[in-house]
Amino acid sequence: MSYRSIYRPGLFEGQVVVVTGGGSGIGRCAAHELAALGARVAIVGRKAEKLASVAEEIEAGGAVVSTHACDIRDEAAVIETVEAVLARHGRIDGLVNNAGGQFFAPLAEISTKGFDAVVRNNLTGGFIFMREVYRRWMEAHGGAIVNMSADMWMGLPGIAHSGASRAAMNSLTESAACEWAASGVRVNSVAPGMIASSGFDNYTGKAVDGILGYAARIPAQRYGTVSEVSAAIVFLLSPAASFITGSCVRVDGGGPNARSSWELLPHCKSIPFEGFHLDSMPHLLKRR
Repeated sequence: MSYRSIYRPGLFEGQVVVVTGGGSGIGRCAAHELAALGARVAIVGRKAEKLASVAEEIEAGGAVVSTHACDIRDEAAVIETVEAVLARHGRIDGLVNNAGGQFFAPLAEISTKGFDAVVRNNLTGGFIFMREVYRRWMEAHGGAIVNMSADMWMGLPGIAHSGASRAAMNSLTESAACEWAASGVRVNSVAPGMIASSGFDNYTGKAVDGILGYAARIPAQRYGTVSEVSAAIVFLLSPAASFITGSCVRVDGGGPNARSSWELLPHCKSIPFEGFHLDSMPHLLKRR
């Protein structure tokens, strides 16, 4: 069995796409789909062993992949990584700025150090990576960048540091789309809602209660899949999105559209797209 993408085979033939946070979750899925569509993929992450595992999966399907252990918060490490990708593959046509993370805590209890760490992970690191890819390749050759945002439109109580950094990433995306257009570079973002992935299993306590109660609070009445986010990423990287830049694609089951004035009815009419052949349900949801 292989990745069941809705896009035509060979869509990214001859192209090189960098995927940060490629060792798990959405990044792992996007790397698989892009590789299945012909791209040579460079996956980036902090843990070399996780990257090696994903690379083995991708290579088993006959695709070309390289791994690059890098903390995106480290400017020197990012520069070294971008240079290594160019040395290995000779070009960078796309960047999926996916790496990030957060922890659950009430705003009043988040230390300045903790706040700064999440902002540097979700915003500053992404900025460094897109800047260096632009400077070292895309400014002269063009390309497409997809940044990771989130469903933060009315704030993210409980992970306010993440909400702030993801909102800022949207603004950064819009600015870069304008500044870099003359170089033939498109910059967009994707804003996932609650996506069922391995990341669910990192949470405990009240955060678990929030995750388990999520589906009932949104119009789609379910969690999203990593394949649904990857499909949006792939679209924004593709020629079909050639006139789209500075935009944000929501992949959230209509979450921000729910209102107290309207009763959400339980249903099973929203059918998930599950194109990733190696995806599995988080243990948290299996225990329900």
